[in-house]
Amino acid sequence: MAKNKYDDEPLWQDRKRILGMPISFTKYQFDTERLTVSKGLLTTTVDEVLLYRILDIKMTRTLGQKIFGVGTIHVYSADKTDSHLDLFNIKNADEVRRRLSRLVEKIREEKRMVGREMFGTAGYDAMTGGDTFAHDIGDMDGFDDMH
Repeated sequence: MAKNKYDDEPLWQDRKRILGMPISFTKYQFDTERLTVSKGLLTTTVDEVLLYRILDIKMTRTLGQKIFGVGTIHVYSADKTDSHLDLFNIKNADEVRRRLSRLVEKIREEKRMVGREMFGTAGYDAMTGGDTFAHDIGDMDGFDDMH
């Protein structure tokens, strides 16, 4: 995929809301490549997850969140340091969830990453395209058919 001048511009951004108002120091955004969560005023922490590494997205809304028109999006990824990110109290949470989900699927298809996380758990060696069980640890049934 060729880079263009819009790649680093956010497609969506918001802040964590308190009583429906964006008055916190937690910022959320995603662009065509990554989801970024920035927290803090004096000490700032930035968490970033590449979109193709996102495995699942879930949304929850409490009664209070419904009253103030916000929700929380839970993002689960294959990232070692940020396997679970929460985007708390964001406006139009269901719309954002759907948009993020579509973008994740699009980027995974473009990178030909569809379903790859499943292969890694079943003994598929993504680097060589081969079956690690047949060469390294024997058969799945516990018997080594090679000897």
